[in-house]
Amino acid sequence: MPKTKKKDDLDFEITFFERLLEHKPTFVQALVALGDAYTRKGMYEKGLEIDKRLVELKPKDEIAYYNLACDYSLLEQAEQALAALAEALKLGYREFSFMEKDPDLAYVRKDARYRQLISRYKKPRL
Repeated sequence: MPKTKKKDDLDFEITFFERLLEHKPTFVQALVALGDAYTRKGMYEKGLEIDKRLVELKPKDEIAYYNLACDYSLLEQAEQALAALAEALKLGYREFSFMEKDPDLAYVRKDARYRQLISRYKKPRL
């Protein structure tokens, strides 16, 4: 697929979900899709704002907190990324193999506190 077509599709997607959310601001699936589109487009601050809204709407959702951690990591805010990741783990997030290769977490994985946090939740292999 030509790069401009992909960019146009992403722009269309963003516009579509932004307009939808003007009418239904708490439509969770639209917020998730918009946050993902913002991140794919490199609009990390906007993605962060969406994921903050999702955490407010779904305070017990480990995926919402994981995505929030990714946003903070992309913005190179280790403290906030680790706090959000800690909450995701506390709520039950356990996709450790995915976390280890998720490019969104690359920044925070360099922080020694990341390993300490993960080790509290990851069961050692026997």
